[in-house]
Amino acid sequence: MNYKNVAEDILAAIGGKENLTAAAHCATRLRLVLKNEEIVDQAKLDEMDIVKGTFSTGGQYQIIIGAGTVNEIYKELAKLTGLAEMSTKDVKTAGTKKMNALQRFVKMLSDIFVPIIPAIVAAGLLMGINNLLTAQDLFIDGKSLVEANPNLTDLASLINTFANAAFVFLPILIGFSATQRFGGNAYLGAALGMLMVHPDLLNGYGYGAALLKHEVPFWNIFGFEIEKVGYQGTVLPVLVASFILAKLEIALRKVIPSALDNLLTPLLSIFITGILTFTAVGPITRSAGNLLTDGIVWLYDTTGFIGGGLFGLAYAPIVITGMHHSFIAVETQLLADVAKTGGSFLFAIATMSNVAQGAATLAVFFLTKDKKLKGTASAAGISSLLGITEPAMFGVNLKLRYPFIGAIIGSGIGSAFVTYYKVKAVALGAAGIPGIISVKASSIVPYIIGMIISFAIAFAMTILLSKREKKKAEKHNNKKEAA
Repeated sequence: MNYKNVAEDILAAIGGKENLTAAAHCATRLRLVLKNEEIVDQAKLDEMDIVKGTFSTGGQYQIIIGAGTVNEIYKELAKLTGLAEMSTKDVKTAGTKKMNALQRFVKMLSDIFVPIIPAIVAAGLLMGINNLLTAQDLFIDGKSLVEANPNLTDLASLINTFANAAFVFLPILIGFSATQRFGGNAYLGAALGMLMVHPDLLNGYGYGAALLKHEVPFWNIFGFEIEKVGYQGTVLPVLVASFILAKLEIALRKVIPSALDNLLTPLLSIFITGILTFTAVGPITRSAGNLLTDGIVWLYDTTGFIGGGLFGLAYAPIVITGMHHSFIAVETQLLADVAKTGGSFLFAIATMSNVAQGAATLAVFFLTKDKKLKGTASAAGISSLLGITEPAMFGVNLKLRYPFIGAIIGSGIGSAFVTYYKVKAVALGAAGIPGIISVKASSIVPYIIGMIISFAIAFAMTILLSKREKKKAEKHNNKKEAA
């Protein structure tokens, strides 16, 4: 393969080097920031065998090429354009400038929560394993595996401890990531998170009960009482506190002499932010976070399967806008407060959408005679079933349109089913077939049935809609011939 010629063809199709602001690549995609995406010759890109699909998100125009090959094409593209080697982070920064205020807010949440997902996923999956060990009637009638095999008791206890750690100390993870995102010292952010879950404080999970019994401990500072309450498993308080910490640190570094900077800036940043956190920021945002969680749970319980179905219909269109990244923060709060919420219903709905997109793409694989589209659809369909939907959604379904319609119908019906059966996840994970271990033990069977429903309906609807599209095309061609 002549990588230089391919790079030249891609460059010409995207409008030339004058239209290219920034470029980088990840494992499979060229990630480009273009001045004007409207002048892209989409038909020319679609005709190229090397291009598996394209989509635009987060201010970036992304071209799916494939592992290994994308590196070589990027090298040639960099030579042709004179652009220096850039990281995906650099391109994200460039792409952000093209976003509106809402898109920038969603991206901010994504930047904060995406880095900590592995820790939450690990903890959640361990929680899922613990549930498998302790759930009654799952494997043995009237008993759990632990009850049937007492020698597993300590193993289940150990796994439960490991699973709880990330959620108990969640403010440390968020403090580190959020403070870094807001431009402050990440380690000061971690220290702030540690302060918020210090063992000398009343455990945040016991705050409600202590409040009812009037047993909340206080610091008495010159006659002013400050509640000694921790923020275990919270999201909003540490987000706001981290923002204050970062901006305060930046402001202090501008006014404190350099000779005293390393001494006074960390001291004042932590002390002032800590005082503000326990006197105002924490109590207010804790209440706001509780209202948000209660509101989401109320909406879920009230609207039932109808609301779940509507959300399932809307989920894929939301993904197109990139707004789904904001769900990470909501899911994190639902999982952190699992004793009250029972887990995250968002995960199950995301799975129904992903499986439906995969089913529609696989239907295209069986329907199409185009070899290139067949190859793309087979790989993208399987990937979507495993939780990665971009190649399926942007590379196949949105281009043809009718598979996307079939997919959202399947997603809506599958989501209504899992909502009716109260399927909830206790972990973040791959929202697809591997997500079986992420859901509550009691929800595994309806979760699997929901995926089957979502897949079957999306697959069948795609085939039916393809026949309608074929008839419309034949009718259109007949009219042209008659004219």
